[in-house]
Amino acid sequence: MLFNPTRDEARRFFIESWQKHGAQAPLTDLERITVGVLLRHPEYQRYLSLDYLDRDWPPEIGETNPFLHISMHLAIEEQLSIDQPPGVRALYQQLCEHYGDEHTALHLMVDGLGEMIWHAQRHGTPPDPNLYLDILRVRLGQASSKD
Repeated sequence: MLFNPTRDEARRFFIESWQKHGAQAPLTDLERITVGVLLRHPEYQRYLSLDYLDRDWPPEIGETNPFLHISMHLAIEEQLSIDQPPGVRALYQQLCEHYGDEHTALHLMVDGLGEMIWHAQRHGTPPDPNLYLDILRVRLGQASSKD
């Protein structure tokens, strides 16, 4: 059975993980991964309270939804841990080597994953992992052509 939390459940999980980290309480594996993402994003830590549970970040206001961004990072962490879609781990490693920075590579992947999801929503199709890998290859190709 897939874990498919509601928006509020996911946000509460992020908030509670951060609170447990602050209290130095034991963390589950997923909480530890989540806290690692949050530590790399100090700009989002201020949103980790129940005050922001119901806030929306519509794209037209030009702000990144911190909870969506964290979720995308977690999705990519899972992809990398199981190399799914096949080949994603190798592309990540190539992006890391090119930029010399894991977080930059992860953000290129977040953008690519978002583009694939947008494409699927726009066309009413399921997400296409091959499109996602192609997007990452193009980004790697664009990066390589800037040398």
